[in-house]
Amino acid sequence: MGANEEEFLRMLRATFRVEADEHLQAIAIGLLALEKSPAAEAQPEIVATVFRAAHSLKGAARAVDFQDIESSCQTLEDRFLTWKREGGVPTAAEFDEAHQKLDEITAILSGFGDRPAPSAPGATVKASPGKADERLPPMPAARPTEAVPTTVFPPASANQALLAEPKAAVVPDTVRISVGKLDARLVEAEEMLTAKMLTNQRVEDLREMEQRFGTWHKEWASVEPQARSLAQSLTQPSTAEAGFHPGVNRVLEFLEWNRDYLKSLETGVAGLTQTARQDRRLVGKLVDDLLEDSKNLLLLPFATLTAPFPKLVRDLSRDLGKEADLVIHGEDVEVDKRVLEEMKDPLVHLLRNCVDHGVETPDVRVGAGKPARATLTLAVAQVDGSNVEIILSDDGTGLDLEKIKASALKHGLLSEEAARQLDGAAARDLIFHAEVSTAPLITRVSGRGLGMAIVRERAEKLGGTVSVGSQPGAGTRFRIVLPSMLATFRGVLIEAAGRRFVVPTSRVDRVLRVRADEVKTVEGRETIALGGRAASMVRLAEVLGLPPVAGGEQSATRTVVVLGLAEQRIGFVVDEVLDEQEVLVKPLRRPISRVRHIAGATVLGSGRVAPVLSATELLKSARQFGRPGSSAAPGAVTPVAPGAKLVLVVDDSATSRMLIKGMLESAGYKVTTAVDGLDAFARLREQKFDLLVSDVEMPRLNGFDLTARIRADKKLAELPVVLVTARETREDREHGIDVGASAYIVKSSLDESNLLDAVRRLA
Repeated sequence: MGANEEEFLRMLRATFRVEADEHLQAIAIGLLALEKSPAAEAQPEIVATVFRAAHSLKGAARAVDFQDIESSCQTLEDRFLTWKREGGVPTAAEFDEAHQKLDEITAILSGFGDRPAPSAPGATVKASPGKADERLPPMPAARPTEAVPTTVFPPASANQALLAEPKAAVVPDTVRISVGKLDARLVEAEEMLTAKMLTNQRVEDLREMEQRFGTWHKEWASVEPQARSLAQSLTQPSTAEAGFHPGVNRVLEFLEWNRDYLKSLETGVAGLTQTARQDRRLVGKLVDDLLEDSKNLLLLPFATLTAPFPKLVRDLSRDLGKEADLVIHGEDVEVDKRVLEEMKDPLVHLLRNCVDHGVETPDVRVGAGKPARATLTLAVAQVDGSNVEIILSDDGTGLDLEKIKASALKHGLLSEEAARQLDGAAARDLIFHAEVSTAPLITRVSGRGLGMAIVRERAEKLGGTVSVGSQPGAGTRFRIVLPSMLATFRGVLIEAAGRRFVVPTSRVDRVLRVRADEVKTVEGRETIALGGRAASMVRLAEVLGLPPVAGGEQSATRTVVVLGLAEQRIGFVVDEVLDEQEVLVKPLRRPISRVRHIAGATVLGSGRVAPVLSATELLKSARQFGRPGSSAAPGAVTPVAPGAKLVLVVDDSATSRMLIKGMLESAGYKVTTAVDGLDAFARLREQKFDLLVSDVEMPRLNGFDLTARIRADKKLAELPVVLVTARETREDREHGIDVGASAYIVKSSLDESNLLDAVRRLA
């Protein structure tokens, strides 16, 4: 096969993946409908639909020489043909076999992601001339780095239309556009916000200049009578006798000319200001419209996220010996594609938890007076114009608060006294902490205590919130509120310690002025009254670790910005609240991507760069700040407890060593460092460590060889080893596992959370 033919085949296979995704989704929806359909007359139509989809997929696979997929489709087609001819309801075993075949085909398709991408890679969106009609995200189990096409299909609520004709979802007069290209266009549109802010700044500059003319008018009015009097006296015959200098008359003439000249400048500036205001309105509208239209291109119906969920619940239930249905509402609500992508894994975690922890087995449910088959409900709705609300509920057992408290006690998250004092809401909130789990064993479904922590972390990263409610024996209800669009947001511009920052408006509960006599001290912490309850108050500059400004004015009142997250409220004292405006957040790049308290940066209309503060991290730090006996700022290293685990960090880069050392010490670990593999091995032979965190690329002895030496040493063989490296190929990962690494973290994805998760599980 020539190079051109091979390239053409690769392009065909990329197109095939889009078509295969459509057919697989049609078959999956059809099988689920068959399992649930009580009406025998509806069965033939559904069977005919899945048969046609299997037949079409088989033909498409044959055209691109995917023989394994063709063979699996032939098996499915034969099975569906038997159902079609014989009629009746297929058995549970036959349904299981058909779903397994679908999973096999999906796995085969995912495996092709390792091959080179076609010449036109990237996920695709099917867009119409008026508005995008995007649908399904990339194939399940696909790797994050793959160039996997997106398919187009209707919401699950439109199952009947799909079952009648699988291709009914294809919209006429549409083109497939790379999502990467749409993302790039959106970024360019968002960049236009800078132009909008610049026009705003120019108007403000001109308005300030107009005000300066007012000052000049005031000053000129105060001396103009004397100037006129002086000018008149120069015309008198006695002027020469009075001894006036001849140049005085020239100065007075200049003052007259200067007055007229400044008035003409004032008129010109007034005209420019009016023109600038018109430009601001015009540019503002154009930018707003462009940005809104560009964002709409990446709005997808919620159905693109939920389409695989009914099958997921069905398979999980069968694996666990349970029976459950998933009911979905609000699938036509449109949400930013990036929000959907970020929330896919968290919602999968929630569904797994509901089925595993919440739903009872059929006999237990019947004994409790419930239907044998459980119902999970996933609903999404638009709220407050710019937010979406996702509610996932089940009718299972509800949360076992005593088990949750016991797990938190076991992992040292709270004391026994604190556990006894926890109310229901605080106890339920514990499930969002890493390692807290009520599962007795770690299984492939759950039990690691990480899923719920990931749910909250991901939601808060998007600027949203998560809460949970539960009633014993009646079920559990999770509520997630998220922005429907990302990138631009409303921000409050504040100043602290002479520096300017932006905090998200969505996190600002209120801004107020507080008198000194309104500040109370409770257990060594300053507090203010908010809604009849005491709320902590801290100085933003101190929380950020900024030095005080010399000669800062001490005012009788303080400006306080109250940040809120869920039920928590904390007041932050700032120098001044300057403005609220729409800002474009730019993510920080390495090596400063993990600066504490900073979520990104934005360019103000003045051209100054202002950090965008993370409200979540500020609130977390403020909870620790100012406690009795604590004089350190929140960014300081957490004091090491007497029984703290001892970790050896080895890396030939001083920067990487200090970065990882700081992460671990901030979590309460005691850390020793080594400069390379030989240095580390010598330290391991001299001192007992609980865990090793090592780089791979190092002089003298690299991380792979160091791990191999540790596993070959009888005294060190059981030591957990975490490899942190820039080497991210599959071969490198497999090599790390072969030599005995306990965990393998790629530096490009290294952050505090995934490192600490690995260390906590192993140390």
